[in-house]
Amino acid sequence: MTRILFFLTLLLAGFPAAPAFAQDPALRFGGQIPPEVDRIYERGLEWLAKNQAVGGNWPGSQGGSGVDGLCVMAFLASGEDPNFGRWTRPLRLAVRHIISTQNAETGYLPDSMYHHGFATLALAECYGAVDETLIWQGAGKPVRSIAATLDLAIRCAGTSQKKNRWGGWRYNPDSTDADTSVTGAMLMGLLACRNAGMEVPDETVNTALEYMRRSTAPDGSVTYTGGMGGMGESMNRTAIATLVAAVSRQKDEAKYPAALKQLTSRLEHREGSYPEYFRYYMAQALFQGDYAAWQKWNVMTIRQLQESQQEDGSFSSSAYSTAMSLLALALNYRFLPIYER
Repeated sequence: MTRILFFLTLLLAGFPAAPAFAQDPALRFGGQIPPEVDRIYERGLEWLAKNQAVGGNWPGSQGGSGVDGLCVMAFLASGEDPNFGRWTRPLRLAVRHIISTQNAETGYLPDSMYHHGFATLALAECYGAVDETLIWQGAGKPVRSIAATLDLAIRCAGTSQKKNRWGGWRYNPDSTDADTSVTGAMLMGLLACRNAGMEVPDETVNTALEYMRRSTAPDGSVTYTGGMGGMGESMNRTAIATLVAAVSRQKDEAKYPAALKQLTSRLEHREGSYPEYFRYYMAQALFQGDYAAWQKWNVMTIRQLQESQQEDGSFSSSAYSTAMSLLALALNYRFLPIYER
């Protein structure tokens, strides 16, 4: 019931509805959730809740505002009411922590532009769904609203991009070089802000999308940094480029189909490096680009995650790996606005 109430809350909050002619209900709202997904997700969320620090963050070698944001999204994506559901407490603490760690002058969400992008994405998904009067209960005066935090984060993105000769982003907000992985994370955060009704300059988004297009070869392969020819083939980067093109509704007529074909023709691919990162982007890229391919891939991924989830419910005893793994399954629920097709 709380999942249904949460979904109705999102609709009433003004998130865009699909055109009446656009999609069949199964694609938009999903069908019956496989029981294995519910079990994996439930165990993973329980581990995240137990391993959250008192301050609201998730400590560890990969910790930062972006990992906290991914955990927030994992809780939101389950469909439980964020204000009165079972995961209200960890959600409130985490959102409070992310807002509190933002640099009030620059808008930077630490500890890298990767973190900045994921944290921005998470707060954009919270905007309009999370009751802000509840976030700061027992914590004194609010630091700032979610909207004010996002506005600062958007301005930080623009300021950082203007320093960058490629028009994208790298790890540091003062970097002059860019890579497609960080730029993809930043773009998803900015596109989520736009989807939530925040004002995001067209120049910021379009300049970054052009960098992604320039970094995509005619065969659909995507370079890492410094133009074509850098760092070889990567399914990770192809998934990122495909996703941002689909969500921004700016699909290159030649390159987008080629990149999507790279993904759909290799559904059984397993990434040796950063497998959670790959699944996270692959799920969304396939769902946006080829629903039938996503359905096939989803079945295989459920099986993989069943096999790799630890007894305590985590993946690799890591908040990052656990949140990313859960979000690879979150399109089975389809509650997050950024997952709309």
